[in-house]
Amino acid sequence: MRDAFVDTTTDLLAEDPRTALVLADISADAFAPAAVRHPDRVLNVGIREQLMVGVAGGLALTGLRPIVHSYAPFLVERAYEQIKLDLDHQAVGAVLVGIGASYDRAAAGRTHLAPADVALIDTLSGWTVHVPGHPAEVPDLLRAAVAVDSSAYLRLSTLHNARPYGGDGTLRVLRDAGPGAPLLVAVGPTLDAALAAVADLPVTVAYTHRPRPFDTAGLRALAGTEVILVEPYLAGTSARVVGAALADRSHRLLALGVGREELRRYGSADDHTRWHGLDPAGLRRSVSAFLAPVPV
Repeated sequence: MRDAFVDTTTDLLAEDPRTALVLADISADAFAPAAVRHPDRVLNVGIREQLMVGVAGGLALTGLRPIVHSYAPFLVERAYEQIKLDLDHQAVGAVLVGIGASYDRAAAGRTHLAPADVALIDTLSGWTVHVPGHPAEVPDLLRAAVAVDSSAYLRLSTLHNARPYGGDGTLRVLRDAGPGAPLLVAVGPTLDAALAAVADLPVTVAYTHRPRPFDTAGLRALAGTEVILVEPYLAGTSARVVGAALADRSHRLLALGVGREELRRYGSADDHTRWHGLDPAGLRRSVSAFLAPVPV
């Protein structure tokens, strides 16, 4: 996904003189050729993430369309105040592109983990959040985000599904268990594990790479009594959206994602997926317990 982002951004800088890129050292080597060709629109502020977002706000005020890039914890968590003030409060937009996602760089320790990034962005108004599930989804999502003036967060990961799914982010049914069946909504790279987990269960599976704005119309069309939400970031991040969309219906919701408990472990991304119960076996346990008949 990171390579797809670099290639697409390099093309956008050449194609559209309105596009700018602001870095804080991360990926600077990958963008070195673009910086030579567009020195006035490729800016590396060094390891100053708050300044990076502030500069993006200033560029947006001049009419440019800034892309802002770093690891998710540095881009969203460390610079949250600048996102809130220098972008939102000034009513200007930018495209934030984060790498590392929840725990891609788990071996680097807690400083590089950011499972709460989407939840933080969700405190702001009017943002679009893209969570691609495959590298081939990245170019179209990035181009679409740059083409408009509103703010967007593109969340990239080393984890991905076996194949891409295009579309505009409305819920795409990949497994239809029939009317009234429990609905599982998988976001981004959680799809393959979710499909494997419910392979022999009567569960409808839908996919989205755009959790914000959430496709509430599609949700209402598909949802029965039970809804299962599988997200690759903090568990429950989209629960409020699902709950509000189905407020006029009796329903039960199981929200799965990265747990809130501090693991204090290193390991690999696959290890963390397993520890948080987001691998097929873990999802199967959670879904089976949720759907099990209630004893009387």
